Amino acid sequence: MIDKLIASLRIFAAGLLLAVNSVVHILPLLAVALVKLVVRVPTVTRGCDRTLSAIAASWIDFNSWLFDTLTSTRIEVEGLPESDTGGQMLVVCNHQSWVDIPVLQKLFNRRLPLLRFFLKSQLIWVPLLGLAWWALDFPFMKRYTRAQVERKPQLAGRDIAATRRACRKFMRIPVAIVNFVEGTRFTAAKHAAQDSPYRHLLKPRAGGVAFTLDAMGEALDTLVDVTIAYPDGRPSLADLFANRIREIRVHVRRLPIPERLRGGDYQDDPDFRLGIQEWVNQLWQEKDATLEALKADAA
Repeated sequence: MIDKLIASLRIFAAGLLLAVNSVVHILPLLAVALVKLVVRVPTVTRGCDRTLSAIAASWIDFNSWLFDTLTSTRIEVEGLPESDTGGQMLVVCNHQSWVDIPVLQKLFNRRLPLLRFFLKSQLIWVPLLGLAWWALDFPFMKRYTRAQVERKPQLAGRDIAATRRACRKFMRIPVAIVNFVEGTRFTAAKHAAQDSPYRHLLKPRAGGVAFTLDAMGEALDTLVDVTIAYPDGRPSLADLFANRIREIRVHVRRLPIPERLRGGDYQDDPDFRLGIQEWVNQLWQEKDATLEALKADAA
């Protein structure tokens, strides 16, 4: 009973502090974004971009401090890269929990450029946060199912065009674009439904990687491959702030992006599409083996 009460108090305190921290940072964020929107002068735009990134980094700093202060969770990291805040890179990661996001932000804030995630279009309506993500140029994507495209053929290609428009914004600024290649969080039920060939992963979706590479062109030259393992099982954010996560293990590696994967037509060139898919599948085979090793080391 006492343990449950303490856990509830931890979650309440974390939620309150996260909310206050968000309001404190989002208000100046929106003010700077408004200046950027109204004053279309290149030097002002560049200054606003730097200021927005600095505000976001401060926001993440406080959230990471909460992570350290309110929990005793250990994060064991192998291969953490040297600081490179001026580059343009693609970050790929397996996806199991919402905890993945604070872990990535904690590890890479001020070490890599500001992480930007592809978000579902509906998230623009999340109070305050939706506006903050818009101000930081997070890409909002509206995905169409095969059934929707069959009913309305005019929808075909719209999600691809949206990806390209979103990524073009990043040509002028340092950026780390995060792609959860599985497209959804891992669960045992989804794994079984897919009949996934991987032990610890869902099947990867190569399209998002291909369209990002296409939109960013030669500017995107580095892949940061991140593998996250939760030895005690897939946690929730409540588990994190209730201090129920003993350990998180992370493996990071930086890889060059092969030249052969640039400039192709993923939609209409079957050979190029196969090349991208084979490359992503190879990454996923290696990631599956890495996850197996991380879990075994923690046992």
